[in-house]
Amino acid sequence: MIIPPSSIINNVSSAVNIKKQVQSAGIDLTVRNIFILDDGGELDFDNSQRFIPDYVELPKSNNRWVLQPGGYVVQYNEIVSVPLDMAAILLPRSSLMRIGATIFSALWDPGYKGRGIGLLYTSRTINIHQNARIAQLVFFEIKDKVAKGYSGIYQNEGVEKK
Repeated sequence: MIIPPSSIINNVSSAVNIKKQVQSAGIDLTVRNIFILDDGGELDFDNSQRFIPDYVELPKSNNRWVLQPGGYVVQYNEIVSVPLDMAAILLPRSSLMRIGATIFSALWDPGYKGRGIGLLYTSRTINIHQNARIAQLVFFEIKDKVAKGYSGIYQNEGVEKK
């Protein structure tokens, strides 16, 4: 079952304008920063050979990025805390697809907290403005609360330490 955004609004902080970002079935996420991948990567079963390349910040001009065809890593403004009895999926906003681009994301696991990232792919040259709403995060209920939430290396990603 999809969770109404009004029920989970307190699980999303650092929003640009939460009232505008709350939609009927999800919450819009906005662009904080855009990066290019510095290199290729490597994955294996137990992560002993895992290599995640560095991200290089893409410069912007007049509060917008000009993206040539290809792939980019997008960091969102919003810090999301996924409750232990929920998970979330991220989908592109239709307006992003209408300009020839889409965004991909992994499952947002129960217990995850952070300022997530997505992989944006564009087939055309596009302009993305700072704080543009590009994706919608949809929360859904897990039948039974998980005993232990997400505890991987991306826990608290993008969240400044105090």
